[in-house]
Amino acid sequence: MAKNMNKTIERELTISEEYIHIRLDQALSQLWPEFSRSTIKSWIEKGDLKLDNAIVKPKTKLHGGEHITLNTSLEEQVEWQAEDIPLDIIYEDDDVLVINKPTNLVVHPGAGNHSGTLVNALLHHCPSLSQLPRAGIVHRLDKDTTGLLVVAKTLESHHSLVQQLQARSVKREYLALVYGTLISGKTIDLPIDRHPTQRLKMAIVDEGKEAITHIRIEEKLPHLTLLRVNLETGRTHQIRVHLSHIKHPIVGDQTYGRLYLPKGSSEPVKEALKNFRRQALHAFKLSFKHPKTEELVSFEAPIPEDFEALIKVLKENP
Repeated sequence: MAKNMNKTIERELTISEEYIHIRLDQALSQLWPEFSRSTIKSWIEKGDLKLDNAIVKPKTKLHGGEHITLNTSLEEQVEWQAEDIPLDIIYEDDDVLVINKPTNLVVHPGAGNHSGTLVNALLHHCPSLSQLPRAGIVHRLDKDTTGLLVVAKTLESHHSLVQQLQARSVKREYLALVYGTLISGKTIDLPIDRHPTQRLKMAIVDEGKEAITHIRIEEKLPHLTLLRVNLETGRTHQIRVHLSHIKHPIVGDQTYGRLYLPKGSSEPVKEALKNFRRQALHAFKLSFKHPKTEELVSFEAPIPEDFEALIKVLKENP
């Protein structure tokens, strides 16, 4: 198990008159924006957060002048084993960690994947992540999608990054190699939800959740197109579902596409396409506001060797 390294949090403040008649949990979520309202509510309910040294309820209305004291510790949130799995760390400080995820790596443990995941690797690298929800992971990449992920290292950073994702201010750019030739870029605005009959797949569903994907042409190749993709929302399998729906599935995507050998393509191209057995999708750029400094930071990850080799074959064998 990850070593337990509980962190103590101590705070105190006096409620000003501008918060008169406001609920305690609502006021504190404004006064301490680095913590989520649900976290503050749990502290009040446990008695770790007191009002005038008394245990109260989250809905307690304020009158102004009350003294708030907080003395709590972050409890272990995950129970997965730490494993010594190499990480490609692009950036790290006391608040965040930016990882370049390789192919064939599941992000979070689940049914059939209790070990060998990114979470297991993160807990070995930074044991204190066991105190954070999902070990600090705030967004995911599919198992065989490569590229950048940001991980929160503190509760404050976790709250900030989750808020940024909800506000759609985290910018995620991908490179996707798709079948067919696109004439121009476009925006795909189609709702996504679970496939009505195939529960392991997602699909375009009228009553699904809003999903918006922006695509533009990065490079035209013989019979295929390299796209630059920007996510406005972050639904499961969003890029793969959207591109498949417009009849330009991602090369190597065995869930939402199929192997297609373009008519007239050379033998080297056919062999390269046959041997590329994962979706040609790479999260190459990630931008967000740093939770501590509030400066806009941006990171890039080079295209993986297998993806780059495939593009090279396509270029050299028209």
